[in-house]
Amino acid sequence: MLKRFATMALVALFAATGLAMAQGPIKIGISLPLTGDFSQPGGAAQKGYKVWQKIVNDSGGLLGRQVDLVIRDDASDQNTIVADYQRLITQDKVDLLLGTFSSLLNLPASAVAEKYQMVYVEPAGGAPKMFERGFHYLFFAQQATANHQGDQFVKWVLSLPADQRPKTAAYPTQDDPFTKPVIDGIRTQLEAAGIKTVYQTVYPPDTSNFDTIANAIKASGAELVAEGAVFQDGVSMIRSFQKLGYNPKVLFETSAPSQSSEFSSAIGLANTEGIFYAVSWHQDLPTTQNQAFVSTYQQMYGAGAIPEEDAADAFATAQVLETAVKAVGSLDQTKIKDYLHSHTVPTILGDLSWDDTGAPQSAFLLAQWQNGKAEIVLPRSVATSPTITFPKPGWQ
Repeated sequence: MLKRFATMALVALFAATGLAMAQGPIKIGISLPLTGDFSQPGGAAQKGYKVWQKIVNDSGGLLGRQVDLVIRDDASDQNTIVADYQRLITQDKVDLLLGTFSSLLNLPASAVAEKYQMVYVEPAGGAPKMFERGFHYLFFAQQATANHQGDQFVKWVLSLPADQRPKTAAYPTQDDPFTKPVIDGIRTQLEAAGIKTVYQTVYPPDTSNFDTIANAIKASGAELVAEGAVFQDGVSMIRSFQKLGYNPKVLFETSAPSQSSEFSSAIGLANTEGIFYAVSWHQDLPTTQNQAFVSTYQQMYGAGAIPEEDAADAFATAQVLETAVKAVGSLDQTKIKDYLHSHTVPTILGDLSWDDTGAPQSAFLLAQWQNGKAEIVLPRSVATSPTITFPKPGWQ
C-alpha cells in the first residue's frame, strides 16, 4: 500500500512538473524608453526588472515556471508605446504586463492594458490624472501620487524658525504630467504659509539651454527654488546657476538628484551638497528583499554600485505583481486585480496599498545629498542621517 501511494505521488509530481515544462516560461511584456528623452531612467528601470527576474528565476521561478521578460524600446514616444503594448498583448501573447517610465508614457500605455483587461503595475507614473479615468487594472507601485511627493519637504520648510525660513520662492518645471503636479503641490502649500512666489515657469521637455530661466530666477531674488526636473534639465539648470554665481538657500529638484552616480558625475560630487529631493527608496532601508536587491544588482552591474531609484521602483513594481500572482495561484487577471485592491503588499519601498483607482496610500521620503552621499532625512523614523544641511553650501 505504501509503495502504491509513493508511486502515485511520484506520478503526480512528474505530471505537475511536466505541465509546467509543457507550458514553458511565463512571458511578461514591458515597453521602456531605452532611447530618447527618458533613456536614462528607462535604462535604470530595465536593470531593476532584470534584477527581479534573476532573483525569481534563481529561486525556482513564478508558479513553478521560469520568467521571460519581453522588452521593447518605445524611444520615449507616446505613439510607439501604444503600438508596443498592443503588439505585446496581441502578437507576443504575453501572460503579464509591467509598466514603463514616466506619466507621459504610462498614460497611453495603461489605457491599452485597461482595454484588454490586463493588470498594469507601473513603476513611475504618479500624475493625478492617471487615476481620474476610472480604470480598474491600473496600480502605481510607489508610495503616493505626484501632488503629494513634496509633502515632507514642505513640512521641513515650515518647521524652520520664522527668522530662518525662506520668504521667497521660484518654481520652474518641465511640462511633464509627473513633475508639474509635484511642484504645484509644493507651491500651493508654501504660498498658503506666506512664502511669496517671485517666479514660476513651465518649460518644454526639449529645452536645452537654461541660462535665460536661471538668470530670471537670480533676478527674482528667490531664496528657495523647487524645480520639476526629470534628469538632464535638472543638471542643466544647476550648471546655469553655477555659471551665473547664483546659489539659493534651499534647492529641491524632483527626479534628477535621485539618479545616484549619474547625477553626481554630471554636476560634480561636491556640488550635490545640500540638494533636496523626494525619494521612494534608499539602499539601507530594512524593507522586504532590499538587501537581496542591492547585492544582486551589484553582482550584475558592478561591485559597490548603488542602484538608481528608478531601478528600485521597477523592482518593487515586479514584486507587487509577483506577490499577487503567487497569492491567487494563477495568471487570472481579474483575480490578480482584485487581490491588489484588497491587500497590502510588502516591497523594497515599504508596504504598499491602493485605493479603488489604483492610487497608492502612503508617503514619500525626503532625501538630501550630504558629504557625497544621498541620505534620508525625513521622516525621522527611517532617517539615515540625523541632521539636515541648511542653508545649501555654495557651488564648488
